[in-house]
Amino acid sequence: MTKKSFEESLTRLEEITDALENGDLSLEDSLKKFDEGIKLAEFCNRKLDEAQKKVNILLKKDDELKAVPFEEPGDEN
Repeated sequence: MTKKSFEESLTRLEEITDALENGDLSLEDSLKKFDEGIKLAEFCNRKLDEAQKKVNILLKKDDELKAVPFEEPGDEN
């Protein structure tokens, strides 16, 4: 999967959902699209989690809105 934005990924996920719901795909094509959809959903969930963490950091910083970078698990250098 090429690197896409959240919005592009969500649009593609909607396209895949529509194609799967339509039911005109072969079993093999359905499985391929389902696999792609799972990967896109995981990517979108990660992006939403990152956004939520950033919002939480902004809201908790001394009752002032200050952007502070956060560390992902395993980012220790």
